[in-house]
Amino acid sequence: MKIKSVRPFIGSADFKTSKEFYLTLGFKELWSSYSMSYFDYNGFGFYLQDAYVKDWVDNTMLFLEVSDLEETHQGFKSLDLKEKFPKSKLSEIVKDDWGDEFFLHDPLGILWHIGTFKDNQ
Repeated sequence: MKIKSVRPFIGSADFKTSKEFYLTLGFKELWSSYSMSYFDYNGFGFYLQDAYVKDWVDNTMLFLEVSDLEETHQGFKSLDLKEKFPKSKLSEIVKDDWGDEFFLHDPLGILWHIGTFKDNQ
């Protein structure tokens, strides 16, 4: 098997707001239909669906591994996400035995873990 990508599907109760949020983060919308879009950031991406199932969205978590956690965190802070998307949440960096991460809730409830692993992970 030669894997080229993994593209998760995430849902949204407000497709327009979700699209604006991910564009604000720096993702590019490479493809869109009336009920789904594909968002990409330097070859990594996901499908955003205009579909909402509360239990599914409330339990969706994605882990985004980055090479420079501090820089990424500061970049997100500089976007004033809370002002533009009042239901979004951005945590401070948490240090753990496996690595470091911060949490980003999109405006409709998707939880992103954004972090770096220690060398043994």
